[in-house]
Amino acid sequence: MQTGENEQALRKIIDFTRLLSIAILIVHFYLSCFTAFQIIGLTKPVLSRILLPVSQMGIFANVLYAKLSSLILLMISLVGSKGKKDESITPKRVVIYCIVGLSLYFISTVFPKMRYPATTVATLYIGVTVIGYMLLLSGISLLFRMLKINLGKDIFNKKNESFPQEERLLENEYSINLPAVYNLKGKSRNSWINIINPFRGTLIGGSPGSGKSYFVIRHIITQHIQKGFTMLVYDFKYDDLTKIVYNALVRYGHLYKIPPTQYIINLENIMHRANPLEPHTMMDITDAIDASRTIMLGLNREWIKKQGDFFVESPINFITAIMWFLKKHEGGRYCTLPHVIELAQVEYKELFELLLQEPEIEVLINPFVSAWQNEAYEQLEGQIASAKISLARLASPQLYYVLSGNDFSMDINNPDEPKIVCLANNPQKSQVYGAVLSLYINRINKLVNRKNQQKCSMIYDEFPTIYFNGIDNLIATARSNKVAVTLAVQDYSQLKKDYGREQAEVILNIVGNIVFGQVTGDTAKQLSERFGKINQEKESISINSQDTSVSKSTQLDYAIPASKIASLSSGEFVGMVADDPDNKISLKTFHNEIQNDHEAIRNEEQSYLAIPEVRDIDQATILSNYQQIKDDIKIILANVIAYEK
Repeated sequence: MQTGENEQALRKIIDFTRLLSIAILIVHFYLSCFTAFQIIGLTKPVLSRILLPVSQMGIFANVLYAKLSSLILLMISLVGSKGKKDESITPKRVVIYCIVGLSLYFISTVFPKMRYPATTVATLYIGVTVIGYMLLLSGISLLFRMLKINLGKDIFNKKNESFPQEERLLENEYSINLPAVYNLKGKSRNSWINIINPFRGTLIGGSPGSGKSYFVIRHIITQHIQKGFTMLVYDFKYDDLTKIVYNALVRYGHLYKIPPTQYIINLENIMHRANPLEPHTMMDITDAIDASRTIMLGLNREWIKKQGDFFVESPINFITAIMWFLKKHEGGRYCTLPHVIELAQVEYKELFELLLQEPEIEVLINPFVSAWQNEAYEQLEGQIASAKISLARLASPQLYYVLSGNDFSMDINNPDEPKIVCLANNPQKSQVYGAVLSLYINRINKLVNRKNQQKCSMIYDEFPTIYFNGIDNLIATARSNKVAVTLAVQDYSQLKKDYGREQAEVILNIVGNIVFGQVTGDTAKQLSERFGKINQEKESISINSQDTSVSKSTQLDYAIPASKIASLSSGEFVGMVADDPDNKISLKTFHNEIQNDHEAIRNEEQSYLAIPEVRDIDQATILSNYQQIKDDIKIILANVIAYEK
């Protein structure tokens, strides 16, 4: 125990040891410079008789022995010494004192051999030795008083906030594996981001330029094509992702049991045509409701937060009724979105007479018929006009041509007819095109989420630019059907703006794999909390007039603070991966820099094949198709009126 008595006794022992060191040095000086002391009259017979027996000791038999003995005792006395810690004492200062002192202390041994008067030799020898002794005493004292602190060394706390990460390559038939480098206590180490279970959903985030597509999405595409996945890719900035898909399929298509066919829905430069309202895929009226809700909310994004309101649900029901009528009429021959748009423009009297022919939609159309019969025209216009105005934005000959074709079916993961579908958007026209592409996505989603189908990867770049009704349900239920969903967003706030707070929170919390680049604000805070805390060393210093104390402690703090997430470089990502029962991962959290072979990617892109033209279509054919759809509606009306008569 530390008591006052113990400290006092220790101090006495230290003082005695140091005194003994000095005494040995003095006796050594007296014996080695005896002639000089005689000349100046400092020798006494009594003193000589006392020191004569002492001189017989082994330590005085040699100059070196005496000096070493004194030096060792000095070192022992200084080891147990205490002094006020001082952060101004530098290692350089300590080293200089010790080296100079040690050099003088032992170099002085050459003076007694010089042929000078005895007093001169003695003065030089004793003086230089004492100076060396004092410098050594000062240097070693400074060494034990030197305060070594790292308070200013690691300014950004990088070493403390580093943690072990997964360094094994864990691969299976579904996995996505990204090589990376991370920092652990100041040392660079290789690691892997192993998304071994992509069916639990993957959310990729990061501000523009953070490297989402270049470092992550391109590898998901190529690795999943290598592993035999069918695929749906939403390419917001066509053809950034589509050309990667096409060239990966050219390179690895032979690995499939049945090579898939690539289809591209491009609403500007027409390539393939497909009808998202295929009648044989709409099993019951709930499918029509989903399709109607998707197209209307896609065209009116502000309605997403107002679902359930009268003037939101009314247009959805109105379009549902038209869709289901066309599905039932003549076996669904006219069941396409262009026919829905044109039929919605028919005058109320003829339209209601037409729709009332189908008993299944009577409950949907009755409120509109009632408002019309009761001459509540303002209410009727409020219910229907918003639907007609919204759909009118899609009344384009080019869109009609793409939406009324039938080049392929929507069951992309059919093992007998696998497909890779790319949906091309244009950032300048995303409001209109996004709604149409959302309908394709909705219909494909309905068909891929089934049992006994081929494994499928659904990749959505810039996900908030489309409306995907039921994305949370797809992520939650598609795992058992081998459907891997990858969503790319720029920020959580963007997701909240376009999908509403509740839906955005569900998406963020339901995905199992998260890979985020630089983000700020609430997104960074939520991610930091999700990654949790680690034990970090904390060091503090207290300096007063008498003493300096340093204390070290450990405490739990965020492994990846929000400020660090906000300052990530391009290619640097944080996140967390999910595992499965067959392949456990203990180190799920990561903060590393994904390693791309830039030269290899550059060479690969330079050798990319151009996406081939699918059809050479002229404007006359497009306009003819446009007019044919209008004529189809006239035929439907004429047939029904003739039937009634």
